Amino acid sequence: MTPLALLLTLTASLSPLLTFAHLWQIKEWRVDRLREHLRSEGPCHQLCGAVRPLLLLLLLPPLLLRWMPADLWTLTALTALALLTVLQIALDRQPCPLWTLKTLALVSGAFLLTLLAGLAVSLLFPQSPALALLPLLQPLALALSWLVFLPLDHFLKHRVMARAMSLRRAHPDLVVIGITGSVGKTTTKELLLHLLREQKAHATPAYVNTEMGVAQWLTKELSSPTPPKILIVEMGAYRRGEIALLCRITQPTIGIITFIGTQHMGLFGSQQALLETKAELFDALPQDGLAILNGDSPLADALGEHAHSPTLTVSTGGGGDLEAMEIEETGTGVRFRLGDDYCTLPLHGTHNVTNVLLALAAAEVLGLKRKESIKRLATFRPPEHTFSVRTIRALTLLDDTHNASPVSFKAAIGWAKAQPAEEKVLFTSGLIELGEAEDRIHTELGIEASGVFDRVIFTHRRHARAFERGLGTAVESFTKTTKSVSPSALLICVGRIPEELVRRLLPRS
Repeated sequence: MTPLALLLTLTASLSPLLTFAHLWQIKEWRVDRLREHLRSEGPCHQLCGAVRPLLLLLLLPPLLLRWMPADLWTLTALTALALLTVLQIALDRQPCPLWTLKTLALVSGAFLLTLLAGLAVSLLFPQSPALALLPLLQPLALALSWLVFLPLDHFLKHRVMARAMSLRRAHPDLVVIGITGSVGKTTTKELLLHLLREQKAHATPAYVNTEMGVAQWLTKELSSPTPPKILIVEMGAYRRGEIALLCRITQPTIGIITFIGTQHMGLFGSQQALLETKAELFDALPQDGLAILNGDSPLADALGEHAHSPTLTVSTGGGGDLEAMEIEETGTGVRFRLGDDYCTLPLHGTHNVTNVLLALAAAEVLGLKRKESIKRLATFRPPEHTFSVRTIRALTLLDDTHNASPVSFKAAIGWAKAQPAEEKVLFTSGLIELGEAEDRIHTELGIEASGVFDRVIFTHRRHARAFERGLGTAVESFTKTTKSVSPSALLICVGRIPEELVRRLLPRS
C-alpha cells in the first residue's frame, strides 16, 4: 500500500504546489511581497485554497467515528485529492509558473521534500492519516526548498551583477538614463525610446526593472559587437537600497523621477521611506549628470534636495523649466502647448502630460530639437495595458491593467466621466500593496466613481467592500455568469486583470 499511497500523495500535491509557485513567482520570489499579498488577500485561502480543506473535512466523520480504518481513510482522502488535481489539469484550470531554471529547481526541490516527508510518515507512522495533510502543506515545502537554494541563488546573482558592473565600467562614454517613480515609469521609458530611436537608444524590455533582470539585459546589450550609445533603464523597487543597487550596476548619468505616490506603501511602510528609496537615483548621479523631476509632484522639493547635479523640472501648473499649457483631451489623445509649439500625440489621459514632458526634457538635453521631438511624438503608440485605448467593433476599451495606481485609477475615472457612451462599465481587481491605507484609498476611489458608471465589477470581494462604501451602491462580483457589456459600451479596465477575464466580459458578437 505504501507505493500507492506515495504516488497518490505526490499527485495530490502537484496542483497546490504549482498554484503556490505561480503566485510566488508573480511576487518575484520575494518574501516581503508575498507577505503583503497574504496580508491583503487572506493567508488561509491563498496558501491552501478552500476546496481541499473542505473536502478533507467532509471526509473526516468516518475516521473520527471509527467507521473506517485509518489506512483506508488515508487512501480514500488521497484518491479524492489526486482526482481533483487531475480534473484541474484536464480542464485547463491549473495555474502554472513560467518554467525558468530557478522555478524548476525550487518546484523540484519541494516535490522531493514532499516525497521524503511521505516516506518518513509511511515508515514511522504507518497507521497515521497524516499523509493526507501533505498536499495542504505545499507552501511550506516550497518555502523550505527556497531556503535550501537561497545561498546558491545569492551566489549566482552576485556573479551576474558583477559581470554587468564590469561591462558598464568598460563603457565610460555610455549615456544611461535611469527612470523611477511610483507611476509613469513604463510610459516615460517608451516615450523617450520613441524619441531617441534614431539615436540608436535601447531600453529595458517590458517587466524588466529589478536588479537581476536589468543586470542580465545590460550584459547582453554591452556584449554586442556594436553596443548602443544610449541605454534607458526602468528602475523598480520595493524597499530601500534597491534603486541604489540598480544604480551601482548601471551607473546612470541622467535620472528621471516621475511621481511619488502611495503605490507599494504596504512594503515601504511610509511615504518618507518611499521618497528616500526613489531619491537614491538622484543620490547616485555624478556631479556632471542631470536630475529631471516632475514639479507637479507634492514631494518635488524634497526630491530636489537629493540632487547633487544640475536639476531640470517639468510642470503643468507653472514654475517648471519645461511647462505644458492649454492641456486638453481629444478624441485621439492629448494636446497641449509647449511655448509657441503645440504637441498632439495618441496617448490618452491628461495625467500623462508630465510623462511626455519628462521624455521631451531628456531628449532635448541629448540634442534633439523640440520641433523634431513634437513631430516624432505624433507617431507614438502607447505600450499595451498602460492607459491604452482601443476600439473593439463599437465598444471602446480603456486598458490600464499593467500596473495601476491610485493616481492612474482616478485618471481613468475622470477620463470615463468625460466620454459619451450609452453604458459605462468599470471592471477592476482593485489595487494591491497599499498597506494600511488600502481601505481608505478604495473608499476614496468609490467616491470618485459615484455617478460615473452604470456597472462596477470587481474580480475580488476584498477590495469591493471598501469601494462600495464610497460608491454608495452595490458592486458586482465577477463570476462565470456575469453578464457581458453591451456592444456600444465604454469599458474601463483597471488593476491586475488577466486578458482572459477581459475577453470574457466583451460582447459575444
